[in-house]
This record gives sequence, C-alpha cells and structure tokens, in this order.
Amino acid sequence: MRIAGLSLVLGALLASASPHKPTRHTCQTARNCPEGTILVSKTDPSAHFKNVQDAIASLPNDNTTQTILILPGTYKEQVNVTRSGPITLLGQTDHPQDATKNRVTLTWAQANHDNTGQAVDNVFSSVLTVAPTLEASYTGSGPTGYPVPEGTPFGNVNFRAYNIDFTNTWRDYSAGPAHAISLSRANGGFYYCGFYSYQDTVYVGKLGNGYFHKSIIAGQTDFLYGFGTAWIQSSQILLRNCGGGITAWKGTNTTFTNNYGVYIVDSTVQAANASIAPEIRGKCALGRPWNELHRSVFAHTSEDASILPSGYIDWIISGAGRRNKNTVMAEYRASGPGFNATGRRAANVTIVMDDKQYARYNSPAKVFQYPDGRLGNIRWIDDKP
Repeated sequence: MRIAGLSLVLGALLASASPHKPTRHTCQTARNCPEGTILVSKTDPSAHFKNVQDAIASLPNDNTTQTILILPGTYKEQVNVTRSGPITLLGQTDHPQDATKNRVTLTWAQANHDNTGQAVDNVFSSVLTVAPTLEASYTGSGPTGYPVPEGTPFGNVNFRAYNIDFTNTWRDYSAGPAHAISLSRANGGFYYCGFYSYQDTVYVGKLGNGYFHKSIIAGQTDFLYGFGTAWIQSSQILLRNCGGGITAWKGTNTTFTNNYGVYIVDSTVQAANASIAPEIRGKCALGRPWNELHRSVFAHTSEDASILPSGYIDWIISGAGRRNKNTVMAEYRASGPGFNATGRRAANVTIVMDDKQYARYNSPAKVFQYPDGRLGNIRWIDDKP
C-alpha cells in the first residue's frame, strides 16, 4: 500500500512539473506558443518578420491552421488576408481578456480615394481586409452594392484576432468611408479587439460572417454597415459624435430566407468620453436603412442619453424614405436613459420586439448561415475566449 501511495505521489509531482500545453493565454502572456507560431516584431531580433503583412504572405496556401504572435507596438500597414485556411492573429498582452489594455495596434490613414483625390471603392481604405478576392471585398455604390461575380470562392473559413486594435486615423471626424476592417465571403472572429474610425468603421460584406466578443467599436457615421451578418457580443459601442446612424445595413434578396444583419447583444452604447457626451445628448440614431432590407437589432443592450427619443430614423432620399414593411430596425429589452418607450411609440420607426419576434434571432446559430442558406454556421466561433 505504501509503494502504491508513493507511486501516486511521484506521478502527481511529475505531472505538475511537466510543461503546460501551450494555450492562447500562455502564448500571449509568456510566449509559450504552439509549435510553428510565427513571431512579428519591429524591434525584437528573434522575430521572423517586422510587419504583419509579410507574415501573412509567408503562410502556405493550404488548409493548415496557422498562428501569428504580434509583439507590442504600432504597425502602420494595411493587412490583406485571402488565404482560406484558418489563421489566428494574437496580440501580445498581459491582459488577454481586456480590450482596454491592448498593446498591439494596426493602423492606417485613408478614406475612399487615392492619393490623387480620385474616388475608389471603400475597401481600399481598410486597415484589415479578409476576403478571397479583391472583387469579393468591393462595397460598390447604391443600395445593392457591387455585383460580386458568380463562382467567386468562399475565403477564410476561420479567421481569428485577439487583443489587437485596428485604427483608421484618416480624420478625427467623419470625412468619407474609412474602414478599420472589411470582411467578405469569410468567417471572422474578433475577441477583445478595438476598432476605431469615424465613418464606416466595420464593414461586413456579402456572405461575410463576423463575430465580435468583448470588443470596442468606435465611430460617428454608419459605423456598422454591410450586407453580411455581424453578431456583437458583450462589447462597447462608442459614439465619437452623431451622424447618420450607428447601423446602416444593406439587406440582400436571396432565393432562401436569410437573417443577414447586425445584432448587438448584451452590450453598451455610450458617448466615447465625458467631453463629447453633453454635445450629443439625445442626438444619435441607432441606425438608418441603407436599403429596405436593412436588419439590425439591439438586444439586452444598455443605451446612454446620446440616443434619439425615436431610436432609429428613416433614410430620406429625394423626399422618399427607404424604410418599408421589410425593414427591421429593432430593439429587444433595451435599457438605460437612451431607451425612451414613449419616444419610440410616437415616432413609429423602431420595432420594440417581444419574445416571439426576437426568437428568430436570439442566438448566433440562428443568424449565421452557410452560403447556401443553411443556418448553424458557428463552428468557427471561439465559445470560450
């Protein structure tokens, strides 16, 4: 019995002395990373690359899972991901579950025109673009956007970013579309990240699926927009000023019933800082419809006093509104000083959903779809970040 007991004790000691299997947290905090992890740093001599785009370009064009660890610093570059195999970008941090303490920033300063002043598609402004082809990422113009060619492949099946800030510093006010990220025909998960611009901060394009967890998204005008599907979970929506609306979705007709739209859940909507709060009190709209198939829902979300009494507004072009019976501009169990039930009823623009109405959209599995319309496209989401 003594020998058996001693064996158990020795086994436990050996197990405790053995190195821990690398995890996301150990990689980010102690550089104990999975084998094959690529290191990016502007200053560390042990790094494989000095910028992120070169690291992305080095990856094999296959379905293997690849991880890139980015050491602290500001990286002034545009990053373009076309690879279909899973990619994880990790920002080094001592606080892997706190977006306010991120130490890695990818930044660029551009709006939707080139250096000659010629207008170009919005995507050319983006700090990060995830899409299989350039055409797949085009926003285009008008309520239906760019007609992506038939047969365009689906792009990255599982793109992930953790603890990275994406900032477009074109202007410190709305001065044209200036993306922080652009995601089209791809699945992208963003965890404890920051997205900062003023106009069109986050674009989720056609067949794009974007999941945002405990992240920070800041903007002024239509800064959540697109044709695809975005689920924003337990995050902060920061109002840097008021213009247009927070959301400006461009719904798409399909041969199947779709749930394309943006869903802001268990989150907060608030003025970006104490100095701007008095200026925008009661002036900011939750959204406006880029076309009649706009769909956005603020659910279980706290809204500060920046929000208009009406909640949403219509988009009036040449005297005609874009909102009709197909438009979904909604709230479900919203709270805070920005939720004015009397104002919502009087304006009759915002749908205040009941349990039955919200049931269609009440989980990621019910809104994220495969390209053929099947629901339940959620295997790429990190459910324990």
